[in-house]
Amino acid sequence: MQVTSPGPQDLVQIHDPTLRDGHHAVRHQLDADQLAAYAAAADAAGVPVIEVGHGNGLGASSLQIGHAKLSDQVMLKTVRAALTRSRMGVFMAPGWGTADDLRAAVAEGADVVRIAAHCTEADVTERHLGVVRDLGAEAQGVLLMSHMTTPEELARQCAMLADFGAQAVGIMDSAGHYLPADVTARIGAITTAVEIPVIFHGHNNLSLAVANSLAAIEAGARIIDATARGFGAGAGNTQLEVLVAVLHRHGLATGIDLRQALRAADLAEAQLMTSQPVIDSVSLASGLAGVFSGFRKPVLATARREGLDPVDLFFALGERQAVAGQEDLITDVARQLKAR
Repeated sequence: MQVTSPGPQDLVQIHDPTLRDGHHAVRHQLDADQLAAYAAAADAAGVPVIEVGHGNGLGASSLQIGHAKLSDQVMLKTVRAALTRSRMGVFMAPGWGTADDLRAAVAEGADVVRIAAHCTEADVTERHLGVVRDLGAEAQGVLLMSHMTTPEELARQCAMLADFGAQAVGIMDSAGHYLPADVTARIGAITTAVEIPVIFHGHNNLSLAVANSLAAIEAGARIIDATARGFGAGAGNTQLEVLVAVLHRHGLATGIDLRQALRAADLAEAQLMTSQPVIDSVSLASGLAGVFSGFRKPVLATARREGLDPVDLFFALGERQAVAGQEDLITDVARQLKAR
């Protein structure tokens, strides 16, 4: 793969959601010492943006998808105090979080605020993107479960996000479903449609997260998400230290000190994780079925309780086009499978 080297003002920026997306892997139970330790290590490595929060974002701590060990406010205060040069990021999906959550996050020092929507529902972000801009933080818009629609529709939705005030827009491969050609088509369409930086967030269910990130850069993306050791739901995310090493081999500048990034990754494995993400049969099925990686734990629990193969349950959920926030659907689909 030939990756086009960016110009001096067009470098690849790594956005690190280890302390947000990684929360999915530990039932949102990271404590203040863990948050502070990793934030300080990533800051020392020169990671540009460190995102923190409940796995599903601001306001999402709940019985339905899991109560976080710490409140949003405590998480933000903890990470903000640990940063000396990195910017702090937060994530919010309308329906989980509110404008008041955004105001509170920016008051605690959030510099970059991502507003997320399902891939065909960018219209729900207009008010919240406006609030972020009014607060003076950097507003970004991202589309979830982006494999569920066409490149052309993603481009149209991203243009809508830009019209609403997003200063960067992009897509999340929430289910780890993409092949590099899929990414090329989608990022290429988006970069043609907007004149602001484009974001790509990969998951590793098919062992393609780094390759897909390179494909995104080749197609014009300039903000790439990655987590230490790939810490995240299911098979995990694009592995930050691997991505940085690969980009440096391609001659692409990231501003990150690789040696320090390796130390941060070692710390993350030792202090944040109960186990490192792996591609097992269930994670692979999740990616093939196009089901959100965060469904892994509830799918496994339901399959055990109902006496089902979790692979069958993932494919059934894929047929129903289940998305994040529809965890209640897992039990319904499991019972339908048992009744067959």
